[in-house]
Amino acid sequence: MPRDNPDWIIEKRRELGERIADLRTAAHHDQWSFCEATGLSRRTLQRIERGEADPRYSDLVRIAAVLEQELSVFGIPATPPQQ
Repeated sequence: MPRDNPDWIIEKRRELGERIADLRTAAHHDQWSFCEATGLSRRTLQRIERGEADPRYSDLVRIAAVLEQELSVFGIPATPPQQ
């Protein structure tokens, strides 16, 4: 199994991170308060928001719960682009 992610996965991860950051700031959370509420470390949140880390499903569930949103709020499909 290849270790490197294809470009489309890297782009989707970046989009997800931006979406999380946008939702967090719209909910008036700074990174410190958001980390306290979600149980994530600040470094982990920063890496997720920059698209450098793949959040675990449990991380996404916690993030959505703190934002009082459904998981669908992240709105990024997992399907590869059409070739």
